[in-house]
Amino acid sequence: MRNLILLIVYLFLINVARAQETVERSHKINAHITEKLTVLKSDKSTRHGLYQMIYNKTYALANGRFDNDKKIGIWHFFDPTGRLLQNYNYTNNEILYEAPEDTTSNLRYFVDKELADTDRTTKPIKIGGRYYGYLPYLKLFRLPANLMDISRDASIAVVELLVSPGGRLAYFKTTIYSGNFSKTFNINVNVLPEEDKVFVPATVNGEPIGCRILIKCFIDDDGTLIF
Repeated sequence: MRNLILLIVYLFLINVARAQETVERSHKINAHITEKLTVLKSDKSTRHGLYQMIYNKTYALANGRFDNDKKIGIWHFFDPTGRLLQNYNYTNNEILYEAPEDTTSNLRYFVDKELADTDRTTKPIKIGGRYYGYLPYLKLFRLPANLMDISRDASIAVVELLVSPGGRLAYFKTTIYSGNFSKTFNINVNVLPEEDKVFVPATVNGEPIGCRILIKCFIDDDGTLIF
């Protein structure tokens, strides 16, 4: 009987292992960024196992693990120079580290309130850090065909996000500036997955407050946006 039980357990473990067999996948996000991940062999749309996002084949922008398409454990997020921006524990839903932000950052924050020198403020925080966390918004925009001939050197794009006091993305737009020309494109926030609509909200004196985030971007040769 004992041997029979052991055989049943062994066969069960074999079946579980086979059910979780994975294969490696790699694809380009844009000209500079590549994803490397493993997916279930039985369902290649389900991420399972190690995940990395690589910048210019040199630096990791993100690394962590998936379990049946769910981020688990501690993930590490970096900027394109390899500097650590954030550690986040997805199992415990906890920010373990957030790097200080200085004036070289491409992000700016504005609240709809006149602030006094004595006010204590915190900025909104995106899970994923100040690079990887904001890539989903940049990925949704591509320069229209009729604007592809504008000078890249004389043009910038500004992505504007409004985060509500409840930490929800309320609106999202992108404005192109090129010389005396400007054009704004409103983006439907409903095309984003749920996790990209969620922020830790800004606060003033401990109270949550709505905040606009402006992200200065550049236009790549293929019309996509890059930091």
